[in-house]
Amino acid sequence: MRAITVLVLAAVAACGKGSKSAAPPPAVPPAVPTGPAEYTVIIKSTWTKTSHPFEYPSGAHFSGMIGASHNAKYSIFAIGRRPTAGLERLSEEGKHSPLDTEIRTAIDQGSALMLFESGGLKNWKDSMVATVRVDPAHPLVSVVNMIAPSPDWFTGASGVTLAENGAWISRRTVTLYAYDSGGDDGTTYNARDKDTNPKKPTTRAANRHFVINGRVKPVATVTFVRKAS
Repeated sequence: MRAITVLVLAAVAACGKGSKSAAPPPAVPPAVPTGPAEYTVIIKSTWTKTSHPFEYPSGAHFSGMIGASHNAKYSIFAIGRRPTAGLERLSEEGKHSPLDTEIRTAIDQGSALMLFESGGLKNWKDSMVATVRVDPAHPLVSVVNMIAPSPDWFTGASGVTLAENGAWISRRTVTLYAYDSGGDDGTTYNARDKDTNPKKPTTRAANRHFVINGRVKPVATVTFVRKAS
């Protein structure tokens, strides 16, 4: 009996040794570009009376764009997050301040690299154009502009990466949708000011102004074109 017990224990020990899995190899960090790059930022409206016929407003226009290059520690907006004072004012009045101050603070803290902005857009045949610089530590770009007139609606892109497979991409186009910043309870383009307190989380606008035949219609595109170095 003792001999059998010893054999069983030896077999169990052998199984235990054989079942141990090898430690996984250390994770390889993603490749990043070796230097900075500059991009032209182009915003083109697709928000027209034909594409968005419900209550399309007289005097429709975009406020000037404002944005930043940054890392993952910073973002101008995020769905489900309450707006900053800067985003709220941009979405309600089209003003770049105090959003520009918020971006400069992020630059001072190292989470953003560069602020960029442009004038507004009234003629849909034209585009808004600006320049942004990115580097390996700040490969993301966010940009916003007000949809005007509106209570607190804006469009933009958050955290667009311009690095891919260890290199800067030559071009990227992103489709832009309308968002409700959560700062005002107005429900029509020309609604009277109805300040929201406390502020609500930012959401993708899903009202009749931007949903056509059950589909959310985009309002613009933003294209990033790398400049020759």
